[in-house]
Amino acid sequence: MKLAHWVPLALLTLPGVAAGQAAPEGSVRTQRELWRDVTRNFAQAAMEVPESLYAFRPAPTVRTFGEIVGHVAGSQYNMCGVALGEAPRPEDAVERTKSSKSDLVAALQASSAFCERAYAQSEAATQRQAELFGRSRTRLSILGLNAIHNAEHYGNLVTYMRINGLVPPSSRPAPQ
Repeated sequence: MKLAHWVPLALLTLPGVAAGQAAPEGSVRTQRELWRDVTRNFAQAAMEVPESLYAFRPAPTVRTFGEIVGHVAGSQYNMCGVALGEAPRPEDAVERTKSSKSDLVAALQASSAFCERAYAQSEAATQRQAELFGRSRTRLSILGLNAIHNAEHYGNLVTYMRINGLVPPSSRPAPQ
């Protein structure tokens, strides 16, 4: 399913959850499906783009393609860790320490494997409160923010790919 189909679903689910209301059964599953879909496209883009484009920056004031991959990997460790009840990790740790395509793709894959644990929590566990960015939220809302954050930066990758004549994964025909 295309990202455009998932974003409205996330937007319908998140407001009540973010406000601290009880989440309907299946909310974790819905967030996990959204996160997996966008993260699969993000990872596929990261793997397919040649290393030479990892330094591509369309303007001096924005991150390079590689820096975006590192940012998302680090942010996943931060948000999914908090959603698991762990202390927050520095979200820029990967972006500051990794620069090669192979290191960044490996870090993204590892952070996604780490997030699988967070998205595997029970509905009850995701109703617990945690603090993220100075605000108390449910763990479920943090998982939703993580998925939306990945989608936001996948949009950056889509633009970077199109500028360089590449077709992003979500724009290709579905396999028959």
